[in-house]
Amino acid sequence: MMASKGMDLGIQAGDLRLRHRHSYFTVKSGNETNVDIPRLLMVSNDAGGFICEFDDQGNPVMPRKTVRGFAKSIMNVFLPAGYPDSVTHDYTAYQIYDSLQAFSSTIAGLLSSRAVLQGFGVGDSASSATAAVLLTVLQEATGRLATILFAHRYGRAIEPECKFYRFLADIVNDSALFLDILSPALPTYPKVLALCGAGILRALCGVSGGAAKASLSAHFAINGNIAELNAKDGSQETVISLLGMLAGSLFVQFVNGKLAVWTWMVILVGIHLWTNYKAVSSVQMHTLNKQRLNIVAEAYLTDRVILSPSQVAAREGILTQIKAKTPVRFANPSDIRLTKEIDLKKLNLYTYSIVTKWDNKPITPVIFMTEECTNEGMLRAWIEASYNKEIDEHDRFWTALDDSGWDLYSNALETGPSIRLV
Repeated sequence: MMASKGMDLGIQAGDLRLRHRHSYFTVKSGNETNVDIPRLLMVSNDAGGFICEFDDQGNPVMPRKTVRGFAKSIMNVFLPAGYPDSVTHDYTAYQIYDSLQAFSSTIAGLLSSRAVLQGFGVGDSASSATAAVLLTVLQEATGRLATILFAHRYGRAIEPECKFYRFLADIVNDSALFLDILSPALPTYPKVLALCGAGILRALCGVSGGAAKASLSAHFAINGNIAELNAKDGSQETVISLLGMLAGSLFVQFVNGKLAVWTWMVILVGIHLWTNYKAVSSVQMHTLNKQRLNIVAEAYLTDRVILSPSQVAAREGILTQIKAKTPVRFANPSDIRLTKEIDLKKLNLYTYSIVTKWDNKPITPVIFMTEECTNEGMLRAWIEASYNKEIDEHDRFWTALDDSGWDLYSNALETGPSIRLV
């Protein structure tokens, strides 16, 4: 790029982005006495990493290989391009705890796998290979049926409540590990039930954990790099799992007695659940689900304070939900009979109506909405029904929420079947 002749010598030239062999490079230029021929200074890649600099003759000078540079190159294999600028600031804390939980879970999984093999009859001359195969088929079949039923019943709730379901996935997975450990000591039929129960719990973990992780990835990715982030997360899990298996291979050789197995299982599962809890607690979601909206609304209506996502994350519960003073729910297909109680004038004016009575008897407030109801209208309806106070659409509350980093356009309130009025 040629600098214009009217350019002052004190002004530095801007960054240039060049495309070379499907890779983007940033070239920084400096000032010369002859501004018509700027001198190249350095080249960095799209992740901000230093590649080389140029000497006075314009020849590229490659940097020396250092331990720090080598370590950074290794880290780039497992981190998204542009890290940390390409992800949210809570990504690092989550991944650290997530890696720790995967390590302890892998070791605990090896102990349970040994127990499952014993339950299948490995080492027992009276056991049949055919019986082991049939038991495996039964375990797989019950697990897959549980997957379908769970996805049907709770599929819509996973994204709004992704922190809860991410932690729940590890709770049910650890429960499956304990059933595996218990199975060798059980008689035949209870053993079959225990192993099938473990298969069901492990299947629920796969659905809940996988869907919740997808939602968390969408939260972490700020440059539309969800696919790369998922791929790098898979690379991280692969390495951690390999390290866990190496450590676990040595570990299981020294843990043989029943008391030792159960003691170490409790310790490993305790570490696993604690690191998982710390991981999901570190996530600062920007969407307003029921719990986060209750926290934000109560703080505003009580103290006229707007809480940021980080402040709400420090207050919200994972397994225990902070609920509004008045229980509220959205209308579902079973509430058709309540439509005669709808205030049609308010429905037409605000695109929602709150039903609090049925045959002149008080009921749990039910929110009916029209097809034109926006997400902001849904938030207003929930606050009005929960706290019996209206927040006008022109109230500073909404602009303050937007300025604080909240996502007001994603529907994170409805977690089940819903209806709309036309």
